[in-house]
Amino acid sequence: MRDDAVTGHETAHILLGWYDRHARDLPWRVGPADRARGIRPDPYRVWLSEVMLQQTTVAAVRGYYERFTALWPTVGDLAAADDARVMGEWAGLGYYARARNLLKCARVVAGDLGGRFPDTAEALRDLPGIGPYTAAAIAAIAFDRPETVVDGNVERVMARLFAVETPLPAAKSALRAHAAGLTPKVRPGDYAQAVMDLGATICTPKSPACGICPLRPRCAARATGIAAALPRRSPKTPKPVRRGVVYVARRMDGALLLERRPDSGLLGGMLGWPGSDWGDNPADAPPLEADWRDLPGEVRHTFTHFHLRLAVRAAEVPETSTARRGAFLSAAEFRPSDLPTVMRKVFDLWRDQPSPWGRAET
Repeated sequence: MRDDAVTGHETAHILLGWYDRHARDLPWRVGPADRARGIRPDPYRVWLSEVMLQQTTVAAVRGYYERFTALWPTVGDLAAADDARVMGEWAGLGYYARARNLLKCARVVAGDLGGRFPDTAEALRDLPGIGPYTAAAIAAIAFDRPETVVDGNVERVMARLFAVETPLPAAKSALRAHAAGLTPKVRPGDYAQAVMDLGATICTPKSPACGICPLRPRCAARATGIAAALPRRSPKTPKPVRRGVVYVARRMDGALLLERRPDSGLLGGMLGWPGSDWGDNPADAPPLEADWRDLPGEVRHTFTHFHLRLAVRAAEVPETSTARRGAFLSAAEFRPSDLPTVMRKVFDLWRDQPSPWGRAET
């Protein structure tokens, strides 16, 4: 039987050779050709991309990343940014605690660490919003530390390469052990990105392109014909449905009533419409006295742990109106793009309704 270390070294060598030829062109990545010329990854941009990519696709992140780095090209620039502006630019990307932690982390790095990110996974984990996966990814990609980087793509590659049939999440420790056994000490950052690229482009969740996979001869799942069925997953518990009510009030001058949500909890720190709590029997709690009307239809949105159904109530109010919650934002100041996705859905539903005063351009 061949030595596992030798086999792991050969597997990493094959995958790095494939990566040198087929690495994805991503705006935050320093590719193999650039690395060969001595260009090193910017830890700030690696960190920013890794935070954005948490539970989010490359396609969704690309535009946000390019906009953030244009507005705030250094960690010091981001640390000095206005919170509301950052939260507004993040709107639509989801998992908004990431944006709050992004600012906290930037301010620690800029204020306490002289603008320099730590170069070890252990020290990176001490920063706000950086967990084990993100710390390992930054340490490997930005600083070439031989850290084991395991995301969903890597789990899928390992499950198939080693024919691990134990369902996720129970298989996570075994998949991580396999990934650790293959992680090389030479070019670990490129290797981490190579495995992720393999999972994203060839070893895909459905219909993997086994015929062009560089690891095809070594894949135990392909040899037994079960590659497409792996990784197996335990049955998911059905998500509960929660309900709520939101209120859209528009003054005659076009100003809209909005409020910024508390920093903690879902959509923390984001701009949104005043509304009820979200549960089985949401209370009717309008933010001001008005002739509220129920809009037809409802807004539907799915969070990680539950489905949300929102009834929308709207009112046109005079300019003298005062609200118990929130504040009126003028039409010139209001940007629908600053709203998180669920609140943007509310805006879209309201915008498409006929208005007795005419709908202002927004």
